Amino acid sequence: MYLKVNETYSNFDDSLARSEKNDCVVRSLASACNVSYRTAHTFCKEKLGRKDKKGTDNMYIVTQMLLWETMGLEMGDKKLSIRILGKEEVKNKYKLHGKIIWRQKTLKSFIQSHKKGSFLVMVANHALTVKDGEVLDWNNNAYLPTRKVQGAYEVIDNKISTQLELF
Repeated sequence: MYLKVNETYSNFDDSLARSEKNDCVVRSLASACNVSYRTAHTFCKEKLGRKDKKGTDNMYIVTQMLLWETMGLEMGDKKLSIRILGKEEVKNKYKLHGKIIWRQKTLKSFIQSHKKGSFLVMVANHALTVKDGEVLDWNNNAYLPTRKVQGAYEVIDNKISTQLELF
């Protein structure tokens, strides 16, 4: 196996999850945001225009992420911040024949450069989660480490700590 895959993504214990298909964005948001499948399903339906048993349009995702990056988002009882990863974080820079070129990172190189945090990662016709250096996806995608990252969003939980912190 090329990538270490956590089975949380494929093992949501929910009758709705078992009856759905084309729900990679729902599963990815649920696992990245630490919310239930039903919460993420409702969120995708209301905020991303997702229809049952249909995939989520990437254009909705991109436009909403731009909005949520400035305003934050609420999913269930969670208050989250979104950070859209820039070109330097989803692409590698190479020098080829004296010219600088940018190429999309592979999933494997993305994981190596993002060992901490929760990320919603977009690859061709699919979404998955990278959480603390581990892939949350279907098991069969463990054999696809060279998939190209097309976009990525960091999901930051804004939980308020009740613990006194000393600086």
